[in-house]
Amino acid sequence: MKATSLNLVLSALFNGRKGSRPPAVNPTSIVCHGLMDACGVTFPEAHLNSQAMAELALTGHEVAGFDTVMPEYSVDQEAAALGADVDWGDRNRMPDTRNFPHADFSDIRIPVDFLEKPSMRVVLDALSILKRHVGGRVAIIGKAMGPWTLSYHMAGTQNFLLNVGLKEKEKVNRMLRQLMPATIASIRAQFQAGADIVVLADHATGSLVGAYHYEEYLLPIHREITAEIDGPLILHVCGNCTDRLELFAKAGFDAYHFEWQVDAREAVKRVGHTMSLVGNVNNPRILYQGTPEDVHRQARYAIDAGVHMIGPECAIPLATPLENLKAIVAAVREGY
Repeated sequence: MKATSLNLVLSALFNGRKGSRPPAVNPTSIVCHGLMDACGVTFPEAHLNSQAMAELALTGHEVAGFDTVMPEYSVDQEAAALGADVDWGDRNRMPDTRNFPHADFSDIRIPVDFLEKPSMRVVLDALSILKRHVGGRVAIIGKAMGPWTLSYHMAGTQNFLLNVGLKEKEKVNRMLRQLMPATIASIRAQFQAGADIVVLADHATGSLVGAYHYEEYLLPIHREITAEIDGPLILHVCGNCTDRLELFAKAGFDAYHFEWQVDAREAVKRVGHTMSLVGNVNNPRILYQGTPEDVHRQARYAIDAGVHMIGPECAIPLATPLENLKAIVAAVREGY
């Protein structure tokens, strides 16, 4: 019997067991103009309307051929629910926060109706719609922002990192701890709404903070989050994180979604036996500016290296050619 997309993804996720082929997976957004045009849905509508959000997510499977659907295209849903003013972008531009409500590191109180705020409700309702349409056949992925990323949105990235650099440990830890319940609530609600897997995006990236910062501040928090959640979690951290791969594995995640800057063979060698790996096709140089042949070559490198699930390294540029996305799918199906 032919394995479903869901079975392929779950087989690859849990201990990296091999299915009949590697799955094509998108833990972050694969929305491009071609997918928008295919379903007649664009931004900002897809950030604000659950039906539009779900329809656009479905094109990733039905048009591009991915084995997953993931309906959250921004990093701002929780931030908006926590009081940040968000510019929801347009067809050519991703959303962005316009203010930082806790730039003074004042105490953060999670609203009692946090999950009912419009920016959260839209994601939960979209996941429920997807569950009704493709549940049991296609892997449905949710996405939640971790406390480090939420701190960027609450205090401002430069301001937050300045306090990290100045070793304001009490201020930094207090903000992270106050935001952690929002992350946990979001993850739990997304599983309840219909997600098979949830991505935890927490951008303690190699270009911004050292591995020792991750170990000191985030590793204990991530361990608590993974212990609290009864469901598979994929960690997403951008950038070159070669120096902290073992720390991610120690945190208890089922998989790590990584960028091209981390060599696939090196990642598999070091942590592929303790957690599954997802990625790591380069976005700007290969998916956006390259050819389908370039994409195929890089996807096959990741497959041959032993990466368990293949996909873009991060949210793709909106002008990425659709045929380049499809080249990832062709690469994972080659020979099967």
